[in-house]
Amino acid sequence: MGLKKQLLTGVTAAILGVSLIGGGTYAYFSDSETTQNTFAAGTLDLAVEPTKLIDVDELKPGDSMTRDFELSNSGTLNIKKVLLETSYEVIDADGDNTEDFGDHILVKFLYNADKMDEVIYEATLSELEDMEPEAVSDEVFAEFLDGGLEAGDTDDLVVEFVFVDNGEEQNQFQGDSLELEWTFNALQEDGEEK
Repeated sequence: MGLKKQLLTGVTAAILGVSLIGGGTYAYFSDSETTQNTFAAGTLDLAVEPTKLIDVDELKPGDSMTRDFELSNSGTLNIKKVLLETSYEVIDADGDNTEDFGDHILVKFLYNADKMDEVIYEATLSELEDMEPEAVSDEVFAEFLDGGLEAGDTDDLVVEFVFVDNGEEQNQFQGDSLELEWTFNALQEDGEEK
């Protein structure tokens, strides 16, 4: 046999072998299924109403102001814990303050109208500002919210602000004002097996 013929026979044999191997890989039964999967995250949506809790003028030592506000969970996930950060700024009208006006404003977290009717905790604004948000949550909101705020729920909370009359001269605060900012932060419940 000539070289051309041997080469042609070898190439033909190789092509036939490859086609048998390739054809053999499809010689068994097969089946497939596809699943459609979805992961959708829930939402935390804490709302405070009203957004301006207190706005009073002409305060004098001994005055008190009771206000209520609502915390609402408009999200789809339950809120386990609410943290409160307090910050304030004193505007000293005469520049004569030797004390912090925040030391003289007492906040009484009175009750949750939806769950209880007792005084929960009290502290001055300066004490609240110095507290870690986690501590405020443990002292106030653990009781105030009685275990959290479920999705879709609203709780009506009541606080009282008191300009403490300490029985001493407090003239340094005449004409002063205090701008209070409360920041409420919601934390989700722990994750669970779904």
